[in-house]
Amino acid sequence: MKTLWLIGGPMGVGKSSAGRALRERLPRCVYLDGDWCWDASPFVVNAETKAMVMKNIRFLLRSFLECSEYENVVLAWVMHEQGIIDALTEGLPDCRVLAFSLICNEPELERRIRKDEASGRRAPGTFERARAYLPLYAGLSTVKLNTSALSAAETAERIIKISGTDRGYMK
Repeated sequence: MKTLWLIGGPMGVGKSSAGRALRERLPRCVYLDGDWCWDASPFVVNAETKAMVMKNIRFLLRSFLECSEYENVVLAWVMHEQGIIDALTEGLPDCRVLAFSLICNEPELERRIRKDEASGRRAPGTFERARAYLPLYAGLSTVKLNTSALSAAETAERIIKISGTDRGYMK
């Protein structure tokens, strides 16, 4: 059975890095970043654009899950509401869904984001938004993983171990 790995968490927590590390460790794996479906200028958030992005991500998930070449599909995205996770997985082909929320302590989150802001990778104000999202993950039906002291590779290893798929899944 195919596996859909949902990797959520606030900005700066390490979702993208962990997702790419999972892609390298899982067999026949594709990595998708939900932000790719929303990389626009201007960046507009309203009912129409939210619906479009959800539709596009679901299309990608379905396409990769239906493709015989892939066994594992990893999606990294903010996913701060249970309704987002439920809507993304509704009506997908039969698969095992493993949902993780990456979190970290506020000082580490700030350190990571400020470093990204200084290098131009993130816009000013990102930390304040990420901090506001952090408590939202507590109420989700996901496995919580604190990445404060973990590298991307260590995070991927923990996700694999927690999922119970550590035997036979390492490339």
